[in-house]
Amino acid sequence: MSSNCRSERSKHGGKRLVGALMSLCAGAFALASSGVAVAAGCGGPGAPAAGSPWVCVTAIAVPGKPLTSFDISWVNPTRSEYYLADRSNAAIDVVSTTTNGFIAQVGGFVGGVLNPATNTFITAKSGPDGVVAHGKWLYAGDGDSTLKIIDLTIGRIVQSVSTGGSTRVDEMALTTDGTLLLAANNAEDPPFATLFGVNGDNATNNIRIISKINVDPSLVPPGLGLSIEQPVWDPVSRRFYVAIPQINYPAGCTPSSTEESPEANVPCQGGLLAIDPSAVTTATYTFGAYDRSRNIGVLSLPTCGPNGAAVGPQTDAIGSNLLLGCTPANMPDNTGTLVINTNTMNFSTIGNITGSDEVWYNPGDGHYYTGSSANRADLGGPVLGIIDATSNILVSSIPSGGGSHSVAADPVRNFIYVPQVVPFNPNLSESQAPGSGGGDKTGNSKQICGSNNGCIAVYQFQRPFGTD
Repeated sequence: MSSNCRSERSKHGGKRLVGALMSLCAGAFALASSGVAVAAGCGGPGAPAAGSPWVCVTAIAVPGKPLTSFDISWVNPTRSEYYLADRSNAAIDVVSTTTNGFIAQVGGFVGGVLNPATNTFITAKSGPDGVVAHGKWLYAGDGDSTLKIIDLTIGRIVQSVSTGGSTRVDEMALTTDGTLLLAANNAEDPPFATLFGVNGDNATNNIRIISKINVDPSLVPPGLGLSIEQPVWDPVSRRFYVAIPQINYPAGCTPSSTEESPEANVPCQGGLLAIDPSAVTTATYTFGAYDRSRNIGVLSLPTCGPNGAAVGPQTDAIGSNLLLGCTPANMPDNTGTLVINTNTMNFSTIGNITGSDEVWYNPGDGHYYTGSSANRADLGGPVLGIIDATSNILVSSIPSGGGSHSVAADPVRNFIYVPQVVPFNPNLSESQAPGSGGGDKTGNSKQICGSNNGCIAVYQFQRPFGTD
């Protein structure tokens, strides 16, 4: 901590320490005062019913500005920490998964970039966005098309690497050993990904760009507003798999982003891109249609327009199962969530849960969790979806606030973290709560958080069904 930070501590005292550090020490840890670490909450529909295997443990308050906009979250079991890409505070929020206490904020991001015409967040240029971690290294995408590398032992950004675009570096995935990272520039036109060689367990930072990954323009053509979303790494097939919300298939289809009369057009299907990093041998590499013999390329998904992806149970004999978070925003008729096997590419649909962004598999309790903030109204509206990863059946859903699209779980203590945005205020316009769509309109956020500032709700799986 710099001498300037120490002098501000003496001038402002503990309760104002967070704000002082965030403004004066961008890029370094900002310690949260104990007086704002945990909010009273867990009320209303977001508190699971008595007798449920899941309980709401606490609601963690986030220091600084109210939580109007956030993106992806991640759990690092090696360090017992949870990380949230908090655009409202231009920082990565750090929470202890041992105590569920707020630890720090790592600043140095662009935050919410405002559209001067509407005074709202431009999501494509705001950050932080995607976030992953391995050991002491945390990688986060920013709104200026850069990847930020954070050394968690010193709590600050140590390098910023441009991917060559003009919009945010969004969701990303790491190999099991932490030496390869795939990051998506989802808002570029056309979108692309970047394959990095990263730090693994190295004591010092030394990363490099290996290749820019493109999708053949016949599948993801420019000018249609198509994107690529959450990638995951499957250690069994040794492939990255990337969710693609919509591809240009079948011929003559109309992407939902340009559709004016859905009933009059043929909707485009979703896709899944399989990437074998050992096949990427040039500085720019383009993947085309799916090649079954090599297990690479873009597979068409006729029943799913996915945003999220998570690797579930896996065996060397039968491959891994992937959960894909389908959403009606990509394919209007999506009413379920897809599970697909990386060996056979056979898939099945889990009914009555849709509208997911980030999805997560927790091996500690054997469940998938879905940030289904865009779940259909006839299926319950915004919820935390809970799917048994063995039977692939939706076993429970917990009402959540609107905008609760992010979820991550700690496999050691079976805590599930679901950030909540501020409540909707009819007296405030979107410009006064930028990036949140005006806030949560379900009324659940305020009751879950116990405040009007948003929070990180913490749930826990405590016992199997049918046990006392």
